[in-house]
Amino acid sequence: MEIKITTKEELENFICRNWDDVNSYIENLAKDLPIPFYSSVDVRESKFKYAPVDHNMYPAGFNNLCAADLRDAIKVTSERLKRINPNAKMIGIFPESNTKNLMYLDHLSTLGKLIEDAGYKVRFLSFDPALFGEGQDCLALTSHSGFHVVICKATIENGELIVNGEKMDQIICNNDQSNPWPIDWAEIKTPISPTPKIGWFRRQKNIHFSYYKKVADEFCAHFGINPDLIQAKFKGVEDVDFEQKSGLEKLGSAVDEVIGQLKPGSKVFVKASQGTYGMGISVVSSGEEIINMNRKTRNKMDIGKNSIKFTSLLVQEGVETIIKYDDMPAEITIYLIDGKSIGGFMRVNGEKDDLGNLNSRGMVFRKLCMGDVVESPEDHTTKEAMYSVVARLATVASAYEIKEVL
Repeated sequence: MEIKITTKEELENFICRNWDDVNSYIENLAKDLPIPFYSSVDVRESKFKYAPVDHNMYPAGFNNLCAADLRDAIKVTSERLKRINPNAKMIGIFPESNTKNLMYLDHLSTLGKLIEDAGYKVRFLSFDPALFGEGQDCLALTSHSGFHVVICKATIENGELIVNGEKMDQIICNNDQSNPWPIDWAEIKTPISPTPKIGWFRRQKNIHFSYYKKVADEFCAHFGINPDLIQAKFKGVEDVDFEQKSGLEKLGSAVDEVIGQLKPGSKVFVKASQGTYGMGISVVSSGEEIINMNRKTRNKMDIGKNSIKFTSLLVQEGVETIIKYDDMPAEITIYLIDGKSIGGFMRVNGEKDDLGNLNSRGMVFRKLCMGDVVESPEDHTTKEAMYSVVARLATVASAYEIKEVL
């Protein structure tokens, strides 16, 4: 292909000047794919590129979005729900079971209100028996901000999901299924999005970024863009056992291979392919650091949420963030509904440097007000456009993952 766009500045100018053509291209990509109801994408911006570094199929930070963005999201939420079932009135939400996390309850409350504002009744329901005491059908909770969240036992009648005798017309899954419920989802008639079949018990970041590379490469070929401007280099490694110190040489070789493609002084992220909540991540500058990991670090890399053992790893280019908030390094998380960007927030961590894993101890969230990261209205438009395009392409990639399991 002929590469006409070779720098970050050229890319920004092209996306802004060809906004309608770019979005038409993405819409055409998405039209026959099972785009998840919602998603979130972590985007790193360096001096030289924009790159997605993580994709969440079951986002848990709606409480961190700006109120104006949530108001604007009502229309796209309503349109997506009507497309699934035009006669729906009752929407159920499957939450995580970490109900002691009061900020997560803020998120649930915000998500529920968004769907209510779109014109629906909302119920929170769960198949996790550990949530409920003996003889208890519902659990009443209060969030960090004082919102009331009630989670009730779900039952199945003739393939339909029922809560307290009420039939759910649609389900929004907000449980990442890292510890999958013993449900035969093929027997459930009630529409569920995103499908629980793509939870972390099965999903692999290696697969996601392989699909993203395919989507990004084709996008760039179509428009004559250097594909390195919108993606991080990576390599997947299988059959690693940190506890037994098995496969560490192979992982170390992959680290050196990726670093060899980068400028001197670069680092890479070594991530559990099934990782979530920022678990199972190390930042290294050589394969030797992997081979010589101490027991404490190996233990951190070995086991994740709900005792998932990490044996598949993603070695990913460390993209140095240029985004700052109060002089602390930050990265952007974009939220999408129906594959369309609705806003986002900044993940900020004063305990890390510009190449560090910001999704770790010390992180805080700040609402994404573009005035905090740009200097002019023109820059505002550019940044929103770039983050949106990268996040939308990443969500198209996630739809290919979903297609595999449906």
